Amino acid sequence: MIHKIWLTFILTAFLATCFQVVSGTNDAGFAQVMTAVNSMAELSVEIALGLIGVLAFWLGIFEVAERSGMIQKFARLLSPLLCKLMPELPRDHPALGSITMNLSANVMGLDNAATPFGIRAMQDMQSLNPHRETISNSQILFLVLNTSSVTLFPIAVFLYRAEQGAALPTDVFIPILLATSASTIAGVAVTALVQKINLFQKTIIIYATLIFATLTAIVMYFSTLATDVLASQSSMVANFLLLSFIVTVLLAGYKKQLNTYDVFIEGAKKGFEVAIYLIPYLLAMLIAIGMLRASGVLEHISTLIASGVAMLGGDTRFVDALPTALMKPLSGSGARALMIETMQYQGADSFAGRLSSVLQGSTETTFYVLAVYLGAVGIKHARHAVACCLAADAAGIITAITVSYWFFG
Repeated sequence: MIHKIWLTFILTAFLATCFQVVSGTNDAGFAQVMTAVNSMAELSVEIALGLIGVLAFWLGIFEVAERSGMIQKFARLLSPLLCKLMPELPRDHPALGSITMNLSANVMGLDNAATPFGIRAMQDMQSLNPHRETISNSQILFLVLNTSSVTLFPIAVFLYRAEQGAALPTDVFIPILLATSASTIAGVAVTALVQKINLFQKTIIIYATLIFATLTAIVMYFSTLATDVLASQSSMVANFLLLSFIVTVLLAGYKKQLNTYDVFIEGAKKGFEVAIYLIPYLLAMLIAIGMLRASGVLEHISTLIASGVAMLGGDTRFVDALPTALMKPLSGSGARALMIETMQYQGADSFAGRLSSVLQGSTETTFYVLAVYLGAVGIKHARHAVACCLAADAAGIITAITVSYWFFG
């Protein structure tokens, strides 16, 4: 799937440029596309190198959290809910721990750290699956939770915004929280409907009430603020939560008599490997998207969509960030590249730059997650997994656009 998308981008850019040169509308078309290739190649390395520090830091913190037992405590906190949503799983099954570790990594925005835990969770659940080549109900719900991207700390998005010169890189925190929550709620609701899970069980209602109460409190608080202070307040809350989490993890490690420094270093060493691993993917997608932009294809598509929205009397500013939303279910690296490219082209603090950041943090890469996780356990029949995951994606995208107009409009 991904290689076809990548090749399509490059061929489309090439054909569009050929048409412009032959028709005489842009004699410098080939030079512009090659300049974009060289520029994006340099940018991919710069971004990956800039990621080393932040990835190393958060993987180190996550290592301390795991070794201190915080992850296990979180698993015990979530197990009553997970057992109701995934009745196939016994209460003390190892899958609950690996699911929790995967969700914890997603909560902190550590997509790459979440993948190993996700594969382990699928393997643990596969041990209970009577039909080895057909996905089980619990595995489908787990995939929906992954693709809806339950993200509390979208650290990578903050970093990319900082690299692109955003005045307040964390000002998209609350919009991302609301969008990813809507995505998760919609995904779980659709999956429960298909699988005939009763969401009105006492345990589920208690957890849902707590979640809705938290989200309602957030919305009510921010609805009292003037538009010009929404972004700064969102940034302050994000930084407070991040710092509080760091201190809590380190204190928990100290209480367990861990050498938190050594444990942190052990986890941080993985950051360099992950950042270097990302370079080829960033390089490939940034070059393809840069070619599309330089050839005028993206601008033409945006113009067509904007014209349609304008005819209906709608605001067209969201169209500039729409490529990120359309790419996100297909390719994480592609969506990341489009977000970065949008911020470079429009400005990190432009409406499109902020919206693309919110879209990036609101959902996960559906088809990548499905390919990796199903392939890891040899499942060939996905049943209703794709439809449920895409329903969550749609809810996340719509909410991301809506709250971005609220916060930054």
